[in-house]
Amino acid sequence: MPLSKKLPCLTVLALVLGALSVPATAAGPQLAPKPVSVEVEEGEPAAEEPVTDADAGEADAELDALLDVGAPASGAEGADGLKWNGYTELGAAYTYRDPERWSRLRARGELGVAGQLAPRARWKLSARAEADGAFDLEDEHYPAAVRRDRRTDFVLREAYVDLGDGDWEFRAGRQQIVWGEMVGFFFADVVSARDMRDFLQPELEGMRIGQWALRAEHFGAETHLEFLWVPKPSFDEIGEPGDDFFVFPWLPAGTVLDEDRPGKDLDGSNWGARVSRLVDGWDLSAFYYRSYDVSPTLYALNQGVARLRHDRIGQLGGTFSKDLGSFVLKGEAVHTHGRSLNTFSSGPGLSIGLLPTDMVDYALGVDVPAGDWRFNVQYYGRWLEEHVPALMADRHEQGVTLQVVHGAGTNLEAEVLALSSINRSDHLIRPKLTWKFAPAWRLVGGVDVFGGNGRGFFSRYDRNDRVYLELRHMF
Repeated sequence: MPLSKKLPCLTVLALVLGALSVPATAAGPQLAPKPVSVEVEEGEPAAEEPVTDADAGEADAELDALLDVGAPASGAEGADGLKWNGYTELGAAYTYRDPERWSRLRARGELGVAGQLAPRARWKLSARAEADGAFDLEDEHYPAAVRRDRRTDFVLREAYVDLGDGDWEFRAGRQQIVWGEMVGFFFADVVSARDMRDFLQPELEGMRIGQWALRAEHFGAETHLEFLWVPKPSFDEIGEPGDDFFVFPWLPAGTVLDEDRPGKDLDGSNWGARVSRLVDGWDLSAFYYRSYDVSPTLYALNQGVARLRHDRIGQLGGTFSKDLGSFVLKGEAVHTHGRSLNTFSSGPGLSIGLLPTDMVDYALGVDVPAGDWRFNVQYYGRWLEEHVPALMADRHEQGVTLQVVHGAGTNLEAEVLALSSINRSDHLIRPKLTWKFAPAWRLVGGVDVFGGNGRGFFSRYDRNDRVYLELRHMF
């Protein structure tokens, strides 16, 4: 569809979300007007009616009410003791590589509420809903399965109860469990399921999918113990064949997915344990997690049907961080046993096989603040115990990332994130600009540029370079 025909759709969507996002002006006490002495320069005619603080204050109050200036961005507490927070957001993305198309015209809202039942008994509930018009607008590009999958979405983000007793804290329900966090990737963050339908472009926090779990934590003076049971696991959302960032891009559009998700009984539950300790300023942790893999493995492709399974895996890992004054050193490593990787055979048609192999994923990073600048550099990799040429990946894959953030005052921030493979020509570059034009508002614009030889982790999405804009109102 020509761009001129698509712009009105985006304009209407923006006006609708804008109308929903702007709160009504609350009635409140008015300040008593005070006279203002206005100095008039020689030769300049005086105004017929002098401007007062009341006039300026009324205009400012109307503008402040419109943008919620002076209001807290989140965590507002009501008279009933409940704490409410959330946001509304309008996002648009345009893929400028052929075929050019709108790849996002999304209205999204998230609402959370938390309360307290007793001095050491708390609860929280949060959910997110969204609607995206880009996929129906671009129906010539996106197949029907993708349009159905991306048209609307609702996810229960968190729904849990916290109870405390002595040095112990217990949390039961749907919750976010984060065991590690590096820039741009999930390494030691093995518990979280993720929404991978937009690859790694969204913020990692927004990609995480909560797990229904029972968690027990013991807080000692320098040691923290954590025990975890996930009776009904959540798994990655991968979308449908034909979507821009489908995790198996070699599957043709229209392929039917037959995914076997465990968790129908307690035999499909996950469990794990983690210990953290502070030793001479080093923040150290180690964990073991026994689970069904959150990401699926393609086990068979027959007559247009792709059969996906989740391997039963064990993961042993650890993290560390240390503030060395002028910079922070941090790292993560995870050994995975029980996972299989796909192999590909040449010849007529697509022939897919499996290779079971242990693997080690790791990352080492340095975070350097320098005034209004912040630099982050990471070296990461994956080592495979078993390897064959048909994997289409090296035994030892390595890469680097560079993040540069510069704050211009308190409201404007520029960022460039570059991720690149060392093994081959394969990269993703993400410049973006964030403008916080009011305490509860922000506007983000950026570009995602993929490149490489076409068979790498990033370059397989080389046709999906795009520009994007996001407007968010937080409350």
